[in-house]
Amino acid sequence: MAFVITSPCIDTKDQACVEVCPVECIYDAGDQFLIHPDECIDCGACVAPCPVNAIFQEEDVPAGEEGFIEKARIHFGV
Repeated sequence: MAFVITSPCIDTKDQACVEVCPVECIYDAGDQFLIHPDECIDCGACVAPCPVNAIFQEEDVPAGEEGFIEKARIHFGV
C-alpha cells in the first residue's frame, strides 16, 4: 500500500515531505502535494517531516479522508 496525502496539506504544501522522499514520488498537484501510488516504496520517510500530519498509509487514512486515495489515483491515471 502506498502513502496518501490528505486534506491538511491543501493550501499548506510545506515541502518537507518532498525533500526527504528517496524516490521523488511526491508531486505538486496544484492545491496540495500528492504521492504517486505506483512510485511510492512505502518507506514512510515523508510522514514525520509533515508539519500538518497529512500523510497516512492507505489503509490508515482517517474516516472522511478516503477520497484522497482516489484523488491521487485519478491525478496519476492509475
